[in-house]
Amino acid sequence: MASEHIPFPHNRTHTEELEAFMDILFTAIDNVITFQNMLFVCIACILGIIGGALPGFSATMAVALMVPFTFTMEPITGLVTIGALYASTIFGGAFSAILLNTPGTPSSIATCFDGYPMAKAGRGEEALYTASVASSVGGLLGTIILILFALPLAQVSLRFGPPEFFWLAIFGLTIIATLSDGSILKGFAGGFIGIMISMIGMAPIGGDIRFNMGLVSLQGGVELVSVLIGFFCIPEVLNMSFNPHQKQVIVDKIRGSRESLRKAWWNVMGHPGNTLRSAILGAFIGILPGAGGNISNIVAYNEAKRAAKDPETFGKGNPQGVVATETANNATVEGALVPLLTMGIPGSPPAAIIFGALLMQGIQPGPELFSKNGDITYAFMFSFFICNILMAVFGIMAGKYIFRLVTRIPTRCLIPGIILLTVVGTYAIRNNEMDVILMFLSGILGYYLKELEFDAGPIVLGLILGPIAERGFVQGLLMGGAISMDHPWVIFFTRPLCLVLIALCVLSTCWPFFKKAMDRRRAAKAG
Repeated sequence: MASEHIPFPHNRTHTEELEAFMDILFTAIDNVITFQNMLFVCIACILGIIGGALPGFSATMAVALMVPFTFTMEPITGLVTIGALYASTIFGGAFSAILLNTPGTPSSIATCFDGYPMAKAGRGEEALYTASVASSVGGLLGTIILILFALPLAQVSLRFGPPEFFWLAIFGLTIIATLSDGSILKGFAGGFIGIMISMIGMAPIGGDIRFNMGLVSLQGGVELVSVLIGFFCIPEVLNMSFNPHQKQVIVDKIRGSRESLRKAWWNVMGHPGNTLRSAILGAFIGILPGAGGNISNIVAYNEAKRAAKDPETFGKGNPQGVVATETANNATVEGALVPLLTMGIPGSPPAAIIFGALLMQGIQPGPELFSKNGDITYAFMFSFFICNILMAVFGIMAGKYIFRLVTRIPTRCLIPGIILLTVVGTYAIRNNEMDVILMFLSGILGYYLKELEFDAGPIVLGLILGPIAERGFVQGLLMGGAISMDHPWVIFFTRPLCLVLIALCVLSTCWPFFKKAMDRRRAAKAG
């Protein structure tokens, strides 16, 4: 009966509601912990980590490829397999980000900032272990948020319309000031370059073709992952070719596995403020439809750097940067499922594919999901506890050997291998030769910009947030026109959440200048 699965009926006391909820939760646990489910979860975790580590192989592609194999499975088995694959693919992107300075998925962009410098300093095992533990903890905290706060958080996300998304994108762009280690002006110039690149192709609203230079292959715009691979990976390949003896220095500095694991555990659990803050940010950003791990990991990295006592060490191998990004992007996985399960609104592209998988199993996401299919729904959510723990185990086991293997491969073999992976990964996204050409062009541009002391972070941030800001601005003006034809822009300054986001934008913009003033005052007192 459907009534057996209603966790919180209105005609019960709070004690009875809690007892009903616990009954459903224990039933869900029994449904998940079976030999068959555990076997498929293990296989999905291993495949997801491998897929995520391949440049250009996104979580969306992984989930889409897995869905057909779940049609013949029981609903719970199919869903827990897809969920494990989704979470582990996001985590797998950390391997290539740390070892090759190439984000395997867009959710691992900011992991490159400190993960790769740690690997270059011989601390690659520590970085991989830190990413494994942080990803697991972020996923576990995200699962708790999903189970306990799904319905109220979904209601909050419904309040976000185009004007709010515009200001959210602007707030993200203000992070450029913090991400710019050198000149803030160069940071904003890099952000502008990223925005201009994002404007190539068809406009998100209106369909106008812009900056495609008459090439039909550019009408669809620039593929984000191909540009990411270019900006992060190709400059490092060029550096490796110019400095072939650099890898021997890394091999000489490698630490023992036991010490690296101990340090990794302390990096995550010894800094609960950074870990908890990053998980909350990741889960909340994941709830917003259209936002995802590619935004949450950069925002979490920025907040970790802003709150740190040693912000100058970020970007030079600070493990807290890895903790922030990997905790956030894995919490985003569960956050993206909140609007999907509660309202039938996918919060990310992989969640949209999971939406289709649910429908194929005869399950309709929405408000009645928790009453009609409560046993399946809570089993699906509980399975993330198991897959996130297994993720850490497999990540630690793999990290021990992969880092040593990569560091010991001769440079003359590693460089063509990396180039092959980048070309295949870039081409596989859209089967478009122009994406490969753009990948190399953006890599050459990234190399020379790096020589001019431009950071890749602001450029990538502009590339990601540019379309979101444009779409929110144009749609907001259309909404405002329905209210006031003469002053359609007023809508951006009258909605309550817009005012909150404007205040955050002002604070975020002024924070670097305020912090510099405080540092000068402390230095003057110390002197």
